[in-house]
Amino acid sequence: SRPEAPGRDRGVAAGLSRHQEWGGASVVVDARSTDAEARRLRAELAIDAAGIGSFDYDLVTGRLAWDERLVELFGYEQEGFAETIEAFFARLHPEDVARTAEALEATVAARGELDVEYRIVLPGGETRWVQGRGRVLVDDAGTAVRLLGAAYDTTRERHADARVARVLESMSAAFFSLDRDWRFGYVNAEAERVLHRTREELLGGELWELFPAAAGSAFEEHYRGAVATGERRIFEAHYPVPLDAWYEVRAYPNPDGLSVYFVEVTERRAAQERARRSAERLALVVAASTQVSTVLGSGGDEVRALERVAATLAPVLGDWVVVTLADADAGRMRDVATWHRDPALREEVARYSRLRLRSVQSDAPIWRTLGSGEPMVVDDVPGVVGAQLPDGEVRDSFERLAPRSAVALALTARGRTLGAVSIYRSADRPGFDDEDVTTVREIASRVALAVDNARLHAQQRRLAEGLQRSLLTDPPVTESAEIVVRYDPAVEAAEVGGDWYDAFVQSDGGTMLVIGDVVGHDTAAAAAMGQLRGLLRGIAYRDGVGPAHVLAELDRAIAGLGVTAMATAAIVRLEDGLPGGAVRLRVSNAGHPPPLVLHADGRLEQLTVERPELMLGVDPTTERTEHLAEVRPGATVLLYTDGLVEGRDLPLDEGIDRLLAAVADLADAPLGALCDGVVERVRPAQLQDDVALVAVRLRPAG
Repeated sequence: SRPEAPGRDRGVAAGLSRHQEWGGASVVVDARSTDAEARRLRAELAIDAAGIGSFDYDLVTGRLAWDERLVELFGYEQEGFAETIEAFFARLHPEDVARTAEALEATVAARGELDVEYRIVLPGGETRWVQGRGRVLVDDAGTAVRLLGAAYDTTRERHADARVARVLESMSAAFFSLDRDWRFGYVNAEAERVLHRTREELLGGELWELFPAAAGSAFEEHYRGAVATGERRIFEAHYPVPLDAWYEVRAYPNPDGLSVYFVEVTERRAAQERARRSAERLALVVAASTQVSTVLGSGGDEVRALERVAATLAPVLGDWVVVTLADADAGRMRDVATWHRDPALREEVARYSRLRLRSVQSDAPIWRTLGSGEPMVVDDVPGVVGAQLPDGEVRDSFERLAPRSAVALALTARGRTLGAVSIYRSADRPGFDDEDVTTVREIASRVALAVDNARLHAQQRRLAEGLQRSLLTDPPVTESAEIVVRYDPAVEAAEVGGDWYDAFVQSDGGTMLVIGDVVGHDTAAAAAMGQLRGLLRGIAYRDGVGPAHVLAELDRAIAGLGVTAMATAAIVRLEDGLPGGAVRLRVSNAGHPPPLVLHADGRLEQLTVERPELMLGVDPTTERTEHLAEVRPGATVLLYTDGLVEGRDLPLDEGIDRLLAAVADLADAPLGALCDGVVERVRPAQLQDDVALVAVRLRPAG
């Protein structure tokens, strides 16, 4: 029931049998107090400690009754409060009157609960914030008759909130808070700017309705994860149009929901992406250059090198690639290398490349870039190229490949157009931009230069090899022995070298086998080789002259004639006439790897000397010695240069072991096959030095 008069105890537990003194520190309750009375007292003490005042608004009579706490809160004297709704409105801040009245009317009309915060202005001009809450009571007919409730001062909380708000508004980061129903409770100015929404649009709205693209994205995953686990989430995510931006987000769960700080990092992500693409393009340029240089530098052909380049370009710059090359001799353009990032379409690209050049017209992009040397960027390949293709296989292949954009650029080096590279993209990838074209231009330039260098190198190498071979003669044909020679120039050098072999019959019938290697690998070494070979032949072509005498005389001739060269050499003289068809070997060695004998019974022997002797051209007074050995018919003698058994990846001792194993394995092979097999099995990778080899196999007696 409504209290009879305003006061501290008005509206509280009418009809109780009690006596209370609120001015002192004690409360006296008679012996008949019940447990319910004690509970009421505890509640009243809590309410009083919290500074909560109560009100009773009679909707029938219009009387508004306040307790003493509420009267004091509004700055009235107990006797001066008129107990009317007008007296309440008189204390409201002018800006809050209409809003509060509307909330009150809506509560009564809905027969619901009141929850409104408003400002009051005290007689001294001080402004305070008050939170009012209440509930409508109805009679048996459902008519609203009373509004009971309470109010309390929220000024301190409001000031604290204001300080927090000032901090949040001054932050450079965007901030919003969400309640447990995912509705916006607070949004700072930076969040308004970044989200392109006003506070009025956001506050009270549900996140998933206002930003539907967030549902099912990283935003929802991390927001719900933070709330579920109670742990903060820090992540980066992209929101599509209309925002179309990247955000760095920090989401902190709290008892009321979620606090979210975020900054837009679209520019930073774009800069990172540009840096990544630049690094990727640089790596692509290096990879393409390395591929073509590695293949061509190791003696591989142009087609294999360009296939490697096409495979390197396809995943990064385009979906598929075609490389066109002019024949080194005829100059006719043909597509030589293709690649598609999809293995299932690689054969289709190869089929299209076999047909396209003779199917497109003279103004097609490939012919225009070959003619001008300038890049041709095509944004609509079906319209520009596809429209030119005749019906049939080439058009069918083109449509299955479905290119949308392309770039073609000539392979030009030293003013010559060697070919072109064409890169295609499908419709699901953007067209080629300036950075793409710059990358293609750099790659095309390097590839063209590598191909041109390889062609020049091959041309020089062919000339050098021809000159080298012209200085060497075919072996003689004898009745008692088969003689085979081999010469293999180094792959990594285009110059003539100093390795040589020789085999000839002296005037007395003895057969001389010679192997030599001039120090150096250039035209000077080749010239010195020619001189030494000629001198050695002249010295050796006399009756009865042995290997040691030939080397000693050659040493003196080098010094006397002023031949500035040093060389290693080994000479083996074969002398017939021993019983049973045996042959005597006289061996002299000037610092050269020892000759090898494969005896008829399969035994291997190195023709070594007791003490290694100096190479030629060091000391003309050096004494030369000979080593004697005897071999039977069917034996094989092998002389070789160190390029066969030594290299950067092959130590000499290991090379000798490999040579012995190869000769033993090929012992039953014809002499020519034995020599070829030895070179193939033993020589170092990529043939880093010239290899010269001379072998003789004694025929059976008779």
